[in-house]
Amino acid sequence: MDVQLKINGKMTKLTIEPDEMLLKTLRREGYYSVRCGCDTMNCGLCTVWLDGDTILSCSYPTFRAVGHEITTLEGLADEAAVLGDALASEGADQCGYCTTGMMMSAMAVRRKYENPTDDQIRDFLVGNLCRCTGYESHLRGIKKYLAIMKEEVAP
Repeated sequence: MDVQLKINGKMTKLTIEPDEMLLKTLRREGYYSVRCGCDTMNCGLCTVWLDGDTILSCSYPTFRAVGHEITTLEGLADEAAVLGDALASEGADQCGYCTTGMMMSAMAVRRKYENPTDDQIRDFLVGNLCRCTGYESHLRGIKKYLAIMKEEVAP
């Protein structure tokens, strides 16, 4: 099945299987920030944005993404670098396996709320499994990132 997808602002023509999940498509196209940790929608490693909303690409059929904008961490590299530094400074990068999914969720919360509360941040992280930390380091890192981004955008 031939489809055309908009990934990180670029239109791409692809041939996919009718039942192919977006995770498989993106990885095949070289978007390695999108990871598979469970295939059961329980870990959040495959989080991407579809029209700005977070989705789990392991359970999203690729053909449904036609006509929508897909964003991966590669498409947010500059902002991801700021967030990555903030997470690392707070000890939230112990093994790093969950980091890409966490980052996609954290950057989404920034776009949804001007001044997110701790509970709003936690709500966005639900479904992002981390086995190394107690999530408090993620919360501190995300709050630091939000403050840095607010300073950069301020007049």
